[in-house]
Amino acid sequence: MDRHLYADCCDETLVHEGVIEEVKSKYPNEEKLYDLAELFKAFGDTTRIRILYALFEANMCVCDISEVLDMKQSAISHQLRVLKQANLVKSQRDGKSIIYSLADEHVKTMVEQGMSHISEGKYI
Repeated sequence: MDRHLYADCCDETLVHEGVIEEVKSKYPNEEKLYDLAELFKAFGDTTRIRILYALFEANMCVCDISEVLDMKQSAISHQLRVLKQANLVKSQRDGKSIIYSLADEHVKTMVEQGMSHISEGKYI
């Protein structure tokens, strides 16, 4: 067996009941874990991250975002739909335009925390 492919394991099986009970009492249910995984999937595309960074600075319509990112409006619209389904952005009609903004401050915090994590140098 090629040991470097696997995480290190204990040399003996010893179950720590107190730890197990504490963890189980605080463990989220499967639906919440699924929802969290789906949320993180929404961050799994560079274009979506670029859109979020643009919306950090200003609320914008698809036309504006497509100019900032130098991409076609149809591509931006598709990614905005994904972000909206994940409740990361919201939209509001302003006359003939639909203006997009971050859903709340949590979105910016999550992205900033991710950037801080990768900027520690371990993942670059």
